[in-house]
Amino acid sequence: MRNIVVTLLIALLPYPALAQKSTPPVPRQVAQEVRDYRMDNEDRIIRELSEFLSIPNIASDTPNIQKNAAHLIEMLEARGIETHLLPISGRGPVVFGKLITPEAKRTVTFYAHYDGQPVDPAAWTDGKPFEPVLRNAAIEAGGKQIPFPENSAQHRAVYNDDWRLYARSSSDDKSPIVALLAALDALRAKKIPLAVNLKVIFEGEEEAGSSSLRRTLELHKNLLGADLLITADGPVHQSGRPLVFFGNRGDVGIDVTVYGAVRALHSGHYGNWAPNPATELSQLLASMKDADGRVLIAGYYDDVAPLGEAEKKALAEMPDNDADLQRELGIAKPEGGGKKLVELIMQPSLNIRGLRSAYVGEQAQNVVPEKAEASLEARLVTGEDPKKKFEQIAAFIEKQGFFVIDQEPTMEERRAHARIAKVIYEGGYRASRTPMDLPMSKAIVDVVRAAAGNNTVVMPSSGGSVPMYIFEDLGLLWVGVPIVNYDNHQHSSDENLRLGQFWRGMEIYAAILADLNW
Repeated sequence: MRNIVVTLLIALLPYPALAQKSTPPVPRQVAQEVRDYRMDNEDRIIRELSEFLSIPNIASDTPNIQKNAAHLIEMLEARGIETHLLPISGRGPVVFGKLITPEAKRTVTFYAHYDGQPVDPAAWTDGKPFEPVLRNAAIEAGGKQIPFPENSAQHRAVYNDDWRLYARSSSDDKSPIVALLAALDALRAKKIPLAVNLKVIFEGEEEAGSSSLRRTLELHKNLLGADLLITADGPVHQSGRPLVFFGNRGDVGIDVTVYGAVRALHSGHYGNWAPNPATELSQLLASMKDADGRVLIAGYYDDVAPLGEAEKKALAEMPDNDADLQRELGIAKPEGGGKKLVELIMQPSLNIRGLRSAYVGEQAQNVVPEKAEASLEARLVTGEDPKKKFEQIAAFIEKQGFFVIDQEPTMEERRAHARIAKVIYEGGYRASRTPMDLPMSKAIVDVVRAAAGNNTVVMPSSGGSVPMYIFEDLGLLWVGVPIVNYDNHQHSSDENLRLGQFWRGMEIYAAILADLNW
């Protein structure tokens, strides 16, 4: 609470009106002013972020999600932002806020999510995903745990750019929220007026598929009017350079279970006779792709919308860092038949995100398993329909000789069909893309480049999936401006934030708020 109170004292000062400065500062000047402010307030900013990260935020954990929402309200209202909770039955609410600037001609909405992926504490190096830990480098680089610096009468706390903050959602998505609010604090402290009206939409179930977001926003459509929506979700480019992107892929989740006997059988007594569902599932999954990783399912690429000239030009200008990534990740030969990563991201994918059948390691048992299960995901690009993609995959499984069902097989079905696959559609959503040649699109690129450098990467579409199609359907143009490091372990254990990226993100968001216009 100490950090919230300190921020509140800053927030009591009114934002300067646009008329106070005849010549608004340029983005690079704004970035420098924000940098100066940050260097005097690093301790307060990091402690506010750590306090936020300490609240568990798995989307299905409704009580803690509600605590996150309440904490967000405190953080927003401390800045003088008018806030509203848009409720969702049985889930965490959408947190909406707005800050109106007199004479502003444009309104910009920032989207981020405050929920996070599930955690397995045993897989985390420090064992406690919701107790933020500071390290002097990445764990892979031998980073050691260090104490959080503190201000004193003789010494101001200083945080090194290469230090990492480890906690669930440290990068995805709590740090962009705090970076935006800290940017507001910096602009206020430096008496730099906002050039836009600001709205925020912070969601609490993005990692669970955003199933309630559309209905919730439609019920409160009167709050949503804006000229541009900026999503903060995702990492910067793999080269470490700042990134602006104009599209994201859709996503479909599919669960496939293949069955053998009604119970696990002794592999000595029944091996070579009882069908092994783990083998059958492995063969099925292997048949879905060729040696280069291209999906072999009929019609899989037929609906892909072609890129426009602006998108093709942007792809051609993107950095070629595939070789660096191969070395870093220990990959001798990537998939894709020689195509670059940026080209492959523009295509639909099919990924096995998990496999399970009986036991391995110390728990291994000499059995023929009774079933085998795979969790699949298909990433979609513009032009593709999620339900049609699922139907293509299900039809392929059926074509391989499986009796396809959507519930547990009955004994009669087991006796009648040699190969049975339960195939479950777990939902999904389509891709979305904003034209890159709009005046607004050019303006956001210009501001980010002016604030962060001309080496900023401009990308037609990111590889990740965020439900931007909902905002597109509601009439909002959107652009992605992520700020966190690309090697942040997003969605896995030891998620982390490189502090240098966080500081630069503050500067970028401040420049957008103070200088964006078109």
